[in-house]
Amino acid sequence: MTVASLTRTFFTDLDHQLLLAINHAHTPALDRFMIFVSDRYVWFPAYALLILWLIDIFRRQAWQLLLLLIGAVALADSIASKLFKPFFARLRPCHAPGLMGQLHLPDGCGGQFGFLSSHAANSFALAVFLLLVLPGRRFRALQIVAFLWAGLLSYSRMYLGAHYPSDVLGGALIGAALGVGATWIFRRWGGGSQALM
Repeated sequence: MTVASLTRTFFTDLDHQLLLAINHAHTPALDRFMIFVSDRYVWFPAYALLILWLIDIFRRQAWQLLLLLIGAVALADSIASKLFKPFFARLRPCHAPGLMGQLHLPDGCGGQFGFLSSHAANSFALAVFLLLVLPGRRFRALQIVAFLWAGLLSYSRMYLGAHYPSDVLGGALIGAALGVGATWIFRRWGGGSQALM
């Protein structure tokens, strides 16, 4: 075997073992909680409330902030779902022949392909943008909650057997990069964070 194939085998095995360790650490209460966390009908309303709150706080200044925030999250979702998943066509763990029988699947299986995790991409785009754009200590609690949410949502996808750790890590990196990119545009478009003071 070549070094490249040995390395690939090592990381694939590590990915599988980490997934199984997370997925097998389950209880009925955790099952219900992780299904709740992962449900789009939970986080869509949470994001809508965040948008309304930002409008209330920043009033007329909010439109640039929200346009870039929504754009970063929507782009993260599109890149993960419409570009990466069909291009790489990597089966979700719950569809992988060698793993499906070993997984605890309290929420079923979902779509066929899993690389990258849209949940991780969306939530980390949001968290990184809020961290970099919102000024001062006034918003520190919101920024912490956004990162805790992104981490919990990402963990729930592995717990539920929907994604490998590498799917989640890749999604988080793409989301973070889009959050940074949206921040760069925001800071050059009308004064950036200083305009929100």
